[in-house]
Amino acid sequence: MPVSDVVGGELLRRAWATAAGPGHGPLTIDLDSTICETYGLHKHGGRRFTRTGVRGYHPLLAVRAGTDEVLHHRLRGGNAATQRGAAGFTVETINRVRRAGGRGQITLRADSGFYARGVVSACRRAGVRFSISARATVKLRAAIVTLPEVAWTPIPYWLDGGADVAETSYTPFADRPGARGVRLIVRRVRPTPDSQLDLFGTTYTYHAFITDRDGDTLALEADHRRHAEIENTIRDLKYGVGLNHLPSGRFGANAAWLGFQVMAHNLARWVAQLGLGLIASTKTLRRRLFAIAGRLTRSARRLTLHLPARWPWRLDFARVLASLNAIPRLA
Repeated sequence: MPVSDVVGGELLRRAWATAAGPGHGPLTIDLDSTICETYGLHKHGGRRFTRTGVRGYHPLLAVRAGTDEVLHHRLRGGNAATQRGAAGFTVETINRVRRAGGRGQITLRADSGFYARGVVSACRRAGVRFSISARATVKLRAAIVTLPEVAWTPIPYWLDGGADVAETSYTPFADRPGARGVRLIVRRVRPTPDSQLDLFGTTYTYHAFITDRDGDTLALEADHRRHAEIENTIRDLKYGVGLNHLPSGRFGANAAWLGFQVMAHNLARWVAQLGLGLIASTKTLRRRLFAIAGRLTRSARRLTLHLPARWPWRLDFARVLASLNAIPRLA
């Protein structure tokens, strides 16, 4: 295991040993991948074209919903398929969360790129609930077509009658041994007037996901859509701490770079969470807390930090400093 993984896991454990952890409460993990574009032909693992048509890397990321903490990461070559290593990565993420102190019910959310038997099996073996977008196969489309009109329930949407949701039973990966039925929840969306889909006469677009969770259909569908919030974390990693550029020509060095970016990102999140009780982007934290102008002086063998009297967030800075100093030291 890379040293950066060990250090990152230990940081997560120590942070969660304070008030930052979920404890026995529920925890939702969002699983996704992203493309990190690179330039040049001499980067190990980044020479091949990605699915988006650019050269680069294709890392996996697991993010804690609601706090934007990155729980686990893995760098992959740019030509890696989305599902490549996803099952093993899921197992590693769950184990890391358990070691860090997450003892409550875990739910895994993912898009259709992770619609794989290995991911579902890993969740079931670990007692983790899952909510995964389904790939639009012929069998899935046939199941959606059989839904009667009375099965559809309107979703409170920005456009009246713009979206509905329905549910049926479904057995994914039915051709594999040990296949089990799950809930299939489908959202249908009516194209907006004068949109391209409307011009071509499309009545509805369909978005389905499989889940083994209990609860109301409307609530589960709304919760699954919140998986898209992981894109904010990915954007913050790329433009807040520098993941958008993997500088080395060596794959191992770039993997370490990814690990350091994740640690910097998480440390910023914990500063805001433990010090201010809020979630903020790295750019906001840098402007308000990390890049504050100051002057360090020495007198009577003591160091004194002088901060600008008119700094708009000077009270927040003092509050964060006091809160962090009050945290007991861990062994």
